[in-house]
Formats: sequence, structure tokens, C-alpha cells
Amino acid sequence: MRHNSKLQSTDRQVPGWLAYAGMMAISLALSGCDSRLISSATPVPTKPLPDSSQLQTRIDAIVDHTLNQRRLNTRDHAAWQIVHAILAFGPDLLIEHEGQLVPALGYLQAGNPLTGWNLRPTAHGVLVPVEEGSKTGQGHPDQWLGYLSQTGLTPADKIVIGKKSYTIADLRNQAQWDLVPGMEATWTLMALSHPSYWKLTDTWKNRNGETWNIEKLALMEAQAPVVGGSCGGTHRLYALAVALNQYRNENQIQDVNKLPPAWAVVHARIQEFVTQAQREQNADGTFSTNYFTRPGNAPRIDDKISTTGHILEFLTAALTDQELAEPWVTRSCERLVTLMEIAKNDPVECGGLYHAAHGLIIYRARRWGN
Repeated sequence: MRHNSKLQSTDRQVPGWLAYAGMMAISLALSGCDSRLISSATPVPTKPLPDSSQLQTRIDAIVDHTLNQRRLNTRDHAAWQIVHAILAFGPDLLIEHEGQLVPALGYLQAGNPLTGWNLRPTAHGVLVPVEEGSKTGQGHPDQWLGYLSQTGLTPADKIVIGKKSYTIADLRNQAQWDLVPGMEATWTLMALSHPSYWKLTDTWKNRNGETWNIEKLALMEAQAPVVGGSCGGTHRLYALAVALNQYRNENQIQDVNKLPPAWAVVHARIQEFVTQAQREQNADGTFSTNYFTRPGNAPRIDDKISTTGHILEFLTAALTDQELAEPWVTRSCERLVTLMEIAKNDPVECGGLYHAAHGLIIYRARRWGN
């Protein structure tokens, strides 16, 4: 069995994604498809901003293409690829199984077989083992839980293991039990910050009897390294922004100068890398292919889509509506769309592709709604 991290295009069609995009925007207020070099067009000098309606139309078209004409299947693709696609498209995502199109979320929740979808019941919940670097299974602690929390699944939703039913809450409970100081807890924070997954004011105890809450978890992540983190640290930053947004929303804090000390640290960390992303942005609108470490504009189109897409995804959680409409962010979106258009009929690395699509979907919903 092969597991492609580069995703080919097909010509099948599925329903649109706009309602799901709106839901994600409100909540914020693979490897493995074959690998070959694709060179993008030569970067162009700074040019006038694209017309707003034209950019919206182009985003819609390339996102629909990514959903409708790049088809994942249970034969060639594993959980790593499919869960990344679920992050972008949620319940709209259909995958091919034995010649039939089936909802990807429903397929996984029903306990159907898929390489890398390895869930194991324990005395404290449901454990998903980390298979770092496999590009088939979960690559980081609680990665599946973090991404599923962004799709509209609630802790009460069912998930089958073997012939027995469990819930998403069992995944959450295991994550809380296993949380220890110093671990990579990016996706744990992403999930627990969702208002239906845990209350900001509530505490829990881990396997060592230590007391935790979301503020303590967010502060630990804010004090962890960003540079050198997964995908340049963009996932950690996205999770921090989601957590801070939820804290500010629940406490109705408009003025960041009124944040308590722990959350002020979180805010400062986010803003540090918003500034860095803008500072290292290329003249053509893409973000640095070295993420936040230094300027860079590598020739591979996969690298450009992945780095610009990951950073844009972070920015859609970190910036205000007004900031998202600023020229530097608009240019990044226009160039990302252009790159995805150039490569629309070519294999593209799945992780970068779906994070780019996720970023564009949220950007589109926050700028123009449904």
C-alpha cells in the first residue's frame, strides 16, 4: 500500500463549502501524494492590489477545485492526509472508498479501517499513539483531537473503536490525563480552547495529580520555542491565537492592555510573530520559505504554498477583521491563490495544501462572509 503525500487532481464534483467556512470564521472572532519539483512563476515586483470581488471569486474557485477535483481515497491515502483535509473542509469532505464517495468524517467516526487511524481505549479515555514522521498516523500529541475540534464535532459526538462506541470527550479526557509540563501541547490547547470542549474557568488533574487549566496550558505554549516548532511554529501560534480569542470573547476584553499577566504574555508572543511574518514577507506577496527565521523564497512551489499557507492560517486567527484587509495580507492571499492556480493540475504536498486551503477559507469568510 502506498500513501501519497502529493495529491493529484480528478474531475469529480461535491457540494460547496461556504456554510462550513462561515462556521469556522465565527468560531475564531499529506505528505505522501509523490514528490517532484514544480517551479513557480518568477516573483513579480509589487503591483496594485487585486480587485476585492475578483480576489473573492478566485479564492472560491481554487478552494472548490481543491475540494472537488483533488480526491483522497482509502486505498492510497492514510489518516494523516485525510485528517488534514478534514481540517480544511469539515463535513463537506468526501473521500473515495471502494469506488463510492463517502463523507470522510462519518467514515472515521464509524470505525472503518484506515491506515494510521489508530485509536486505543484506556482506563482514562481514548489514546491515539504518536507516529512521528510516518505521514500515515498522528504526528504530534492530540493532533487528531485538535483538528477535529475545528470541524464542528462536539465532545458528545460518537466515535466507534472496534464494535464499541466512545465519544470525542474520551479523546479529550485522555489528552488532559496525559498533559505534563514541557510537552508539545499545541493541539491539546487548540482543542481545549474550543468553548464546547472545556470551560476557561475549569480545572482538571493530570496523571501526576497536577492541577491544570487553559490559562496554565496557554502560558506553557507561549513560553515554548516557536522557531524550530512544527511547520515553523505556525501551529503553535495558531493555537495560541485561538485560545486568546476565546479568552477575550468570554471576558469581553477589547483592550489588550487590560489582559491579565499570563494572557498578556500570550498576546505579546502572537504579536511578535505577526510582526516577523510581515518583516520577512517577499516582494511577490509570499511569506518567507524559512518561516520566521530569515528571509527566503525557495524555488519549489510546494514550499511556497506550504509556508505562505501556514502563515496565512495563523494570521486569520491572530488579526482583526480590519488587519486582515490590510494590503500586505491581501497580497499574500493573492499570491497564494496564484500559486495554487499554477499547480492546480499537478501533485502538491497534502499537508501544506490543506493548511493553505484552510487559511483561505477562513480569510474569505472573515472578509466577505457567505
